Amino acid sequence: MKKILLLAASAAIMVMGTLSAQAPVLGTSSNFALFSSNGAVTNTGMSIITGDVGTNNGSATNFGNVNGVMHDADGTTAIAAADLIIAYNQLNAAVPNYFPAALLGNGQTLTAGTYSIGQTASLNNTLTLDGGGNSNSVFIFQIGGAFSSIANAQVLLTNGATACNVFWKIEGLVDLATNTAMKGTIVANNAAIILSTGVTLEGRALSTTGAVTVNGITMAKPLGCGTPVLTGPLQPTLNSVACYTVFSGNGAVSNTGVSFITGDVGTNVGLTTGFQAENVTGTIHANPDVSTAICAADLNNVYTYLNTLPTDIELLYPAAFGNDLVLTPHTYIMNAATVLNGTVYLNAQGNADAVFVIKINGALSTSTYAKVVLQNGAQAKNVFWKVDGAINLNDYADFKGTVIGNNGAVIINTGVKIEGRVLSTSGGISTFGIEAVMTPGCLALSTASADFGKQGAKFYPNPFSSVLNVSIDEVKGGANLVIYNAAGSKVAEKTLSNKTTSIPMTLPAGVYFYQLKGKNGAQQSGKLIAKP
Repeated sequence: MKKILLLAASAAIMVMGTLSAQAPVLGTSSNFALFSSNGAVTNTGMSIITGDVGTNNGSATNFGNVNGVMHDADGTTAIAAADLIIAYNQLNAAVPNYFPAALLGNGQTLTAGTYSIGQTASLNNTLTLDGGGNSNSVFIFQIGGAFSSIANAQVLLTNGATACNVFWKIEGLVDLATNTAMKGTIVANNAAIILSTGVTLEGRALSTTGAVTVNGITMAKPLGCGTPVLTGPLQPTLNSVACYTVFSGNGAVSNTGVSFITGDVGTNVGLTTGFQAENVTGTIHANPDVSTAICAADLNNVYTYLNTLPTDIELLYPAAFGNDLVLTPHTYIMNAATVLNGTVYLNAQGNADAVFVIKINGALSTSTYAKVVLQNGAQAKNVFWKVDGAINLNDYADFKGTVIGNNGAVIINTGVKIEGRVLSTSGGISTFGIEAVMTPGCLALSTASADFGKQGAKFYPNPFSSVLNVSIDEVKGGANLVIYNAAGSKVAEKTLSNKTTSIPMTLPAGVYFYQLKGKNGAQQSGKLIAKP
């Protein structure tokens, strides 16, 4: 009897394992947010899309700037079409666990599994998918006819459920009504997909045969499930450029009005005028000097690096840049004069080290009150703009990142805020009552008779406010740190005996100089900046 019970239990476990929902293999079709193997892919209105868009037989039209690559009947779409059929067959062959009614939602909560509805189905109000605490839980919906939603219907994910593990296999038209909030990858078989105004989709909309039509939607491919973490390209090494906030390699640098600058200001050819010393937390290089010469050379190297960096995504409509476009860590290019209208969002997708590079082969200008907004861990220190032409940041623009103009004048108008730098290889820079703070990276240019380890001592953040950290690879008996103000008076002193020491600071905003002496004879000196 015990043996029979054990066999029965084992059989039950085997059946349950067989019936557990398994995610299909999407292959290259996973790169697409919108795709048809055979049919036009069309947009109306202002849609915000992250992911590739394309068709293997037809054309993709009227999308504006897409955070992805546009494909029309090329080698990539041919492979994606074949991979989509494989994924469809896997979804179609999944063994159902449940057979719900054709009307989904209305407060309904479903657990992981394969759900089969052998007819037309619809989504009303709210449907909750409960992952049961398992981020690998898979939900498959097999619908034997068309699928639609009412306005404002929504799919919610809870208890670890993720959009990358939700799949909708539809044997008919997919028609999502206004403001529907959808989750998961939609695969329509031999039918069209319509996403109406205000629809948000965390997932994909893919059709084996049928047009895909969207109108003013917001959608992005889902993260997780093995999706590679985006890091963007390697950022350039700024060297001395990191210590300048406003700089021209060749051209006058002038200010009108009251501007507040954190970081050095200067030019290597011409004069720097109009900046008030009390409003600049850094050095004003009124005339070219050794520092500006070094910066000019380093700036040319940074420009060359960015200019030759391979491109991931071309934004096809430079004159319509912005308009709530969302960008992720990549190298982007725009091949014409570019206008930032409204807001562009830089979404690091949770990776604080992710790098964004935007290359513009033409001039850059902005609308009044234009904004660059950082999301999900994005940092201004990891954002770089390369502009081959003039730059004009209009009144009250809020800009993030290091901007490098090449062979063009730079105008920064009234009320502009910059977290980063504005630099020009060759061209005058004019500022009119702005606020600019350089991002971290100004490691003091130092001299040393013997190094404190291979990298020397590191001082960060620089500029600092309430705390200054000092990191030394090789302490060897300790070291003595002395900090002087610009007049040469000692303002702080600290004995360092650990590899990393955090020093509370209460210094007024301004430029300071440090001298670090080790008991082993090592010496290092450099510049520090205290910010308000």
